[in-house]
Amino acid sequence: MPTFRAPMRSRRDDVVPFAAVERALAEGLCGMGGRLRSVPATLAEALEAVETELDERIAGRIARFAAAPDESEVWTRDADGWYWCGRLAGPWRYDPAPAAETVDLVHVRDCAWGDAPVAESDAPTPVVETFARGGRNWQRIRTMD
Repeated sequence: MPTFRAPMRSRRDDVVPFAAVERALAEGLCGMGGRLRSVPATLAEALEAVETELDERIAGRIARFAAAPDESEVWTRDADGWYWCGRLAGPWRYDPAPAAETVDLVHVRDCAWGDAPVAESDAPTPVVETFARGGRNWQRIRTMD
């Protein structure tokens, strides 16, 4: 099963850093931003709207996120620097809830996060290296496969 980095950090300047990670861990979600003017009924509608309203590169990221197999391992990092490991557990959906829009975590999938965080010293080296490079993109950690 593939492994992914899910930083869940918004590109919007008005979003508090790590707010999306907090919501994701609390709600059992994994996702990314890209708020749309209207709620899409399908992934195809969402991708078309994202291309029109935002950017085709963002649409590509959302498509790759939606295509990741269930049970894929995902890693994120919280505001305190702890790593969290989870498993994707459902299909893509658009979350129009005000709380989701506030933290810019609207393209989501269910995720079964571990019960406790992992210290950097205990996280797999490829995960730590991928997060050390920085960035806000959903990304496959190929050295884990």
